[in-house]
Amino acid sequence: MESAFSAADLSAIWLTFKLATVVTFILLLIGTPMAWWLARTPSGWKGAIGALVALPIVLPPTVIGFYLLVMMGPDGPIGHLTQSLGMGLLPFTFTGLVIASVFYSLPFVVQPLQNAFEAIPERAMETAATLRAKPLDTFFSVVLPLAKPGFLTAAVLGFAHTVGEFGVVLMIGGNIPGQTRVVAVQIYDHVEAMEYGSAHWLSAGMVLFSFVVLLLLYTFNPTGRRK
Repeated sequence: MESAFSAADLSAIWLTFKLATVVTFILLLIGTPMAWWLARTPSGWKGAIGALVALPIVLPPTVIGFYLLVMMGPDGPIGHLTQSLGMGLLPFTFTGLVIASVFYSLPFVVQPLQNAFEAIPERAMETAATLRAKPLDTFFSVVLPLAKPGFLTAAVLGFAHTVGEFGVVLMIGGNIPGQTRVVAVQIYDHVEAMEYGSAHWLSAGMVLFSFVVLLLLYTFNPTGRRK
C-alpha cells in the first residue's frame, strides 16, 4: 500500500480546503440575515421560503447540479449575465464550484442559525429595547453572544458538508486538475483507475476528518450536552 499522498492528492486536498473555507464564509454572510428573517418574521411566506432553503437536503445532488448547469450555461439566465459582464461561463471553473456549493450547503448553515435565533428569549430582546439599543446594536451585543453555539454548528456543518460534496461538484466543476478536482472526485478517479491504495489513503483521511469534526461539535457545543 502506498504510504504517502501524491502531488495530485495534495492538490485536491488544498483545493477542497480552499473551496470549503470560501463557501463557509459566504454562507455565514448570506445565511445569517436569512435565518434571522425566518426566525422572526410573521410573514405567511415563511413556510415556503423555509422549504425552499431546505430543498437541497432532499433533492438528489445530480438534480441540483443539472439545473445549476443549465442556468449557468450559455443559454441560461446566469450564463447570459456572466457573459454580458465579461466573466465568461461559470461551469468548470472554481467560481462555478463556489456558487454550486453555496446552493447545496445552504440549509446546513441556515437551519442551525434559525434554531439558535428562535431559542433566544424574547425578554432579552425587550430588555435591550427598553435600554434604547438600536436594532444593530442589539444584534451584535445580545443576539450574537446568545447564538454563538448556533454559529459554531452552522460553520462546522457548512464546512464539512462542502468538503464531502461529490455529485454537484462533479457536474458543475468537472474534473480539471488543480482547478476543480476536489478530494471526492480524486477518490473516484483512483477507484476508476483501480488505484485502491491511493483511494484508501484519501478515503481514510475523509473518515478521520468527519469523525474529528463531529467529535469537536458534540464536545464543545453546549447545546448538545445535558445540563
